[in-house]
Amino acid sequence: MKTVRDILKKKGSDAYSISPQATVYEALQVMADKNIGAVLVIEKGKLVGIFSERDYARKVILKGKASKETLVSDLMTKNILYVSPDKNVEDCMFLMTTKHVRHLPVMEDDRLEGIISINDVVKIIISEQKFAIDTLEKYMQSSL
Repeated sequence: MKTVRDILKKKGSDAYSISPQATVYEALQVMADKNIGAVLVIEKGKLVGIFSERDYARKVILKGKASKETLVSDLMTKNILYVSPDKNVEDCMFLMTTKHVRHLPVMEDDRLEGIISINDVVKIIISEQKFAIDTLEKYMQSSL
């Protein structure tokens, strides 16, 4: 069974962040430049929030706010769900789908280790299922 640590080994532990005093526009620039859907909000070395495309769509656009004037701290998600590197991928999928989140920071001993996305989780689950199917097909062919 694969773990979050396996995902981080494969994709790297790069987690892009921004200050809570940054504007929403600056956060969007980071997300566009890095081709990511969420950015972590770090203050004094501590994870204090997460800001995502979903936050932008629901809390800026729909409410008529201005990206260049609104601070990330005003809109970021503060109640952050996170996982440890040893969490298995299936548990992450369950957490992400039941809580309707697409990104999970990875924390170990109050230290940020990285971030995983729903895309990362789906890719590794599909890979595991493909391996299981291939193994079963080979077994069945050798039994004939």
